[in-house]
Amino acid sequence: MRGRGREYRLFALLLAVTAALFVVDMTVGSTSLSIGRVWDALWGNADPTTVKIVRSIRLMKALVAVLAGAALSVSGMQMQTLFRNPLAGPYVLGISSGASLGVALFILGAPLVGASMAQVQQLGVAGAAWAGAAAVLMVIAAVSARMKDIMVVLILGMMFSSGVGAVVQVLQYLSREEALKSFVVWTMGSLGDVTAPQLVILAVAVGAGLLIGIAALKPLNLLMLGEQYAATMGVDLRRSRAVIFISTTLLAGTVTAFCGPIGFVGLAVPHVVRTMFGNADCRVVMPGCVVLGACTMLVCDILSKAGGIPVNAVTALLGIPVVVWIVLKNRN
Repeated sequence: MRGRGREYRLFALLLAVTAALFVVDMTVGSTSLSIGRVWDALWGNADPTTVKIVRSIRLMKALVAVLAGAALSVSGMQMQTLFRNPLAGPYVLGISSGASLGVALFILGAPLVGASMAQVQQLGVAGAAWAGAAAVLMVIAAVSARMKDIMVVLILGMMFSSGVGAVVQVLQYLSREEALKSFVVWTMGSLGDVTAPQLVILAVAVGAGLLIGIAALKPLNLLMLGEQYAATMGVDLRRSRAVIFISTTLLAGTVTAFCGPIGFVGLAVPHVVRTMFGNADCRVVMPGCVVLGACTMLVCDILSKAGGIPVNAVTALLGIPVVVWIVLKNRN
């Protein structure tokens, strides 16, 4: 009971910090705003320009940060548990590579066959990224259904990512300057390019991914002890893998589609959560990842806006020390 009480207090503290960071995130930008002005703008009690900045830009960006952080962190936890590998992240199955290929074919490949950038933008970069991620999932799922050893699936996923990366490099080499610039900007990651209709899609997809992830909590806990043990406890390995893969693709694939490939958050946050709570139970780690992931992404967005640098650079600078710590901790 004492341990459970400590967990509740930690959750309450993380929620309070996340709420505070959410408010701070809306005050930071090219024009600094006080918390009072942000509050007035949210209720429409400010000048039209301030209301538009707060409601249409900063509030949207903060909501995207919360959704992206939660989604990437939970998908990272799922991959680390499934593969029993501390360095497995949400993109280990090639989801990010698939999304990058979809965007590369869209932005870089379309001009090569005569389509203008205006026509390409109308079709939607997010749709191309999601289609690429889903295509990779179907390939991996088909392979996984034939493989008994999950580590073989991991290796094949990494090899597939390398192959897709090579194709993307070829497209970059052949592409025109305007298209190449658009693709490079997408790879830097951004939380501010999501429109209101896209935010609804993002929220629904992330919500569905989290619900599917909740349904897979019991198999995940058993898989931590090995697939053979899980099978003896009645876990349908193929079905459980498929459910976890679908959840991961909805979470990481959708975030990548709308925000670009954001690294290190999904890799680092689950380890920090396990250390904070002193517990590896997925029933504790998953909600912890949701809250701490949202908190971490809000911090990254604040630092990104304050420093005027891409959010991917911030996540890397914050995540690399954690990855080094993971490697040293698991050096044996």
